[in-house]
Amino acid sequence: MADYIEINSERLCDCKKGYLSCVEAREWMKNQIGVWNFNYEPRDVRDKTVHPAVFPIGLATRVIEQFTHKGELVLDPFCGSGTTLVAAQDLERNCIGIDLKQEYVDLSNSRVDNEKNGNPCKQIAVCRDARTLSEVVRPKTVKLSLTSPPYANILNRERKNKSRRGDLRENKQYLKVEQYSQDERDLGTLSAEQFETAICEIYSSMKSVFSEKAHALINITDAWIDGKRVPLHINIINALVKAGYEFRNTIIWDRRNLVNRIGIFGWPSSYITMGTTFEYILDFTLPAEPESAQK
Repeated sequence: MADYIEINSERLCDCKKGYLSCVEAREWMKNQIGVWNFNYEPRDVRDKTVHPAVFPIGLATRVIEQFTHKGELVLDPFCGSGTTLVAAQDLERNCIGIDLKQEYVDLSNSRVDNEKNGNPCKQIAVCRDARTLSEVVRPKTVKLSLTSPPYANILNRERKNKSRRGDLRENKQYLKVEQYSQDERDLGTLSAEQFETAICEIYSSMKSVFSEKAHALINITDAWIDGKRVPLHINIINALVKAGYEFRNTIIWDRRNLVNRIGIFGWPSSYITMGTTFEYILDFTLPAEPESAQK
């Protein structure tokens, strides 16, 4: 028997029924330009011993604003440090975060205050496998899923800091394995092919929780693993299409403003673009149900 989290998902705004979000026309036009950039702020978790890979609150804020109304429900199936929950609280959206590690669930919950300033919305993280989230999230309630999943086995190896200049490589992270865990359920322990299969399985099981015209956005980067380019964004697209989603949009997260004193890759004989300078934000929807299925 399902034990659903008690959380609201109804709009709290006066926007017209057919509107995707509360975003005004000018902001909508700006968001149509598919290259976005963000800055980190003091509230962002930047200590990699706390969490090795976080996206900025600004990223979550812009996505949540573009795809939801006030009061609607946001889901992060790999919530990590809880950035999505923090942005949802700022924007008066309800939010559920799921994570495999109790340590990250505790961190996420510590970063939000559900009594803050009479905020009518709730943000909560729970510890469980994302494959089972439909057991705690009510069907047809989620308007937006936003996440950055563990990137296959990109962190499950000694860090060489090749994107840094030679004199900066041997920092506190050098030669450390930053993988979240060695739990066999952790996507960060898998090969790219296994990662794609697992993402397909997880998002197939998630379909029941989405409301009409919901969006699922995934932040992902490609990787160099064992001397080869591994296009993880293609694995994500393949996985969600197999799971029954429609691929809608590619947003490039331009990270050049966050990269300083980078090293030279491949010069002078092998040209290699730097993955640290950009990431993907991939947008998916579920096709509308046929009228016959709705009756």
